[in-house]
Amino acid sequence: MKLILTAPVAKLGVPGDIVEVKDGYGRNYLLPQHFAIKWSRGAEAQIDQIKRARATKEIKTREQAEEVRAQLEDFKVQITVQAGESGRLFGAVTPGDIVLAVKKAGGPALDKRSIEINKPIKTLGTHTVGVKLHESVKGHVAVETVAA
Repeated sequence: MKLILTAPVAKLGVPGDIVEVKDGYGRNYLLPQHFAIKWSRGAEAQIDQIKRARATKEIKTREQAEEVRAQLEDFKVQITVQAGESGRLFGAVTPGDIVLAVKKAGGPALDKRSIEINKPIKTLGTHTVGVKLHESVKGHVAVETVAA
């Protein structure tokens, strides 16, 4: 089955790549998860659009990654969550929540797949979260969870 990737897939490719995969893998995983679209001549026109969008979001050089890391090191993000009286959250803070909070606080645009949470955030307080900015550059952002 010939597909065009719309999201990065480990050991397969990045958005905009045309890949050949087994029918079951494409039909049962890649298409339902919206990681790919079926290849056609018309869909090939979307490849340029996908690649342009990826180029604007992606950090290209190590120097850019260092600049973003410097911005993040000074950042302290506050996320309002629902919590019980003992300080335990109803659920956990997700990478999407962190990206949204950084964006609202005026920080750099991040991809939720670059957020690395070692241990699930399920308590009130301040937590440090890793952000993979480049192959060799990793930043950290302080996340404070506050009860609503």
